[in-house]
Amino acid sequence: MSPPPNRTRRVDLVRLRGALPSDVAAVVDDFERHLALERALSPHTVRAYLGDVVALLVHLAAGTAADATVESIDLAGLRSWLGAQHAAGAERTTLARRTAAARTFTAWATRTGILTEDPGLRLVAPKAHRTLPAVLRADQAEAAMSAAELGAREGDPVALRDQAVVELLYATGVRVAELCGLDLDDVDYSQRVIRVLGKGSRERVVPFGVPAERAVRRWVEQGRTTLVGDRSHRALFLGARGGRLDTRTARRVVHDVVGAVPGAVDTGPHGLRHSAATHLLEGGADLRTVQELLGHATLATTQLYTHVTVERLKAIHDRTHPRS
Repeated sequence: MSPPPNRTRRVDLVRLRGALPSDVAAVVDDFERHLALERALSPHTVRAYLGDVVALLVHLAAGTAADATVESIDLAGLRSWLGAQHAAGAERTTLARRTAAARTFTAWATRTGILTEDPGLRLVAPKAHRTLPAVLRADQAEAAMSAAELGAREGDPVALRDQAVVELLYATGVRVAELCGLDLDDVDYSQRVIRVLGKGSRERVVPFGVPAERAVRRWVEQGRTTLVGDRSHRALFLGARGGRLDTRTARRVVHDVVGAVPGAVDTGPHGLRHSAATHLLEGGADLRTVQELLGHATLATTQLYTHVTVERLKAIHDRTHPRS
């Protein structure tokens, strides 16, 4: 059986980094510490940036990692690297991300004196297409929550956990990694809020409703106690073997629950996050509030959801207005 894509990428990154000369590898190590410690980026983002930077260095050496040097990075080399990615069929969003990674690296290398000038300043990033997210209708989200509740009625601990997972994801719109990182002490039942550690180690408080409270309480009191073990520590959500719930399992849970709703789009935790944001806006919440709840660094990210609500309004108008 082949390894999952994420593990394959990690294996490729380790292999490529191992082929770099020691001085270049040391620079990459310093850059990794900068991303993880000074910028406090998530492990996933750090891994993606490092993969792009290592691939850039290998490209600059024309496929021979032994000849790669950081000092050889210039604008022509950056453009050549992106051109090769485009010729290989990379999507615009991928090219935009790799451009951002290259710019971040060259800016850091310039600040630390490795480069005398920053070639990334003149590198133009391809504009990524911003697609409308696929979201559930409010009635479909309600049907998904009902399906999860139905599965938990027998009191099976995993089913109780799954109901609490989907209820809390939809109620709060938190990211799946944020949900899996929750500890027992992060839940305040009296105020019905959770304390979330988001991207960039930014902490925020997010409210949730009565259905989510009931589901989480039932999981903690009846389900978690049967799965808790030496590896559980203070984790709110546990896997079947007692360790902290991982994001891959949480994604599977959401896909299975939503898949039980006839006609619903196939979506995972991020789809529930999109759905929560859309339904908040449709219910009258303002953009700033939704931005705070979702933990978006800029309002521009949150504004994407307004396109979804406008499209829905237009669809309803076309379907119901006699002169549409």
